[in-house]
Amino acid sequence: MLVLLPPSEGKAPSGSGAPLKPESLSLPGLAEARAAVLDELVELCVADEEKAREVLGLSEGLRGEVAKNAELRTAGARPAGEVYTGVLYDALGLATLDAAARERAGDALLVFSGLWGAVKVTDRIPSYRCSMGVKLPGLGALGAHWRGPMASVLPEAAGDGLVLDLRSSAYATAWRPKGEVAARTATVRVLHAPTRKVVSHFNKATKGRIVRSLLEAGAEPGTPAELVEALRDLRYVVEEGGRAGALDVLVDEVH
Repeated sequence: MLVLLPPSEGKAPSGSGAPLKPESLSLPGLAEARAAVLDELVELCVADEEKAREVLGLSEGLRGEVAKNAELRTAGARPAGEVYTGVLYDALGLATLDAAARERAGDALLVFSGLWGAVKVTDRIPSYRCSMGVKLPGLGALGAHWRGPMASVLPEAAGDGLVLDLRSSAYATAWRPKGEVAARTATVRVLHAPTRKVVSHFNKATKGRIVRSLLEAGAEPGTPAELVEALRDLRYVVEEGGRAGALDVLVDEVH
């Protein structure tokens, strides 16, 4: 099983250990594309703070994120699973998983990123600010920049098991499963059971809990249908949506 996650907008501070080693990151087929984004982002943030803030879509209060990007090559790195924060990652609770579930997380979870393309939660990265919606002056729209490299690398990373795609729409632009990979890809919507309306905040929390439940149970569904069975076994209320692989998880609480 491969689980595709969005990053978090906010991130924990960079670590105090060794800086980024790009060659150590997973999916080495993305290395050239990563280097191109890293080079332009650092150069932009070093050269022109105001332009960088505009390009990155940052408010005045987030001006410090530009300085953080300028130091990406020297800042301490830490596992991506510690860098990404927010509602989904709080609910997922990687740090509190038992050893077996943490090992499964290291194998199964892939976080998409405007800067890195995609990384495993065990990959060591510095804190940064660069969403997939950014359009860099030289490289252009990052979603389009990543499309070619992802099309070459991700099908192999998906292996022959289920792909559980929990990304937001902006990050889905970088890679859309095709062919036989698409046939074993599942997506999840979280709906308020009484109204059948999509929920927002609780959507992220529920997705984080779903991933945690699957990791703790050691579930290895190979198809969307097997995922439905696994989630029902874990006491989630699941309905199959209107298209292949689309699942609706129904919740009573909306926070």
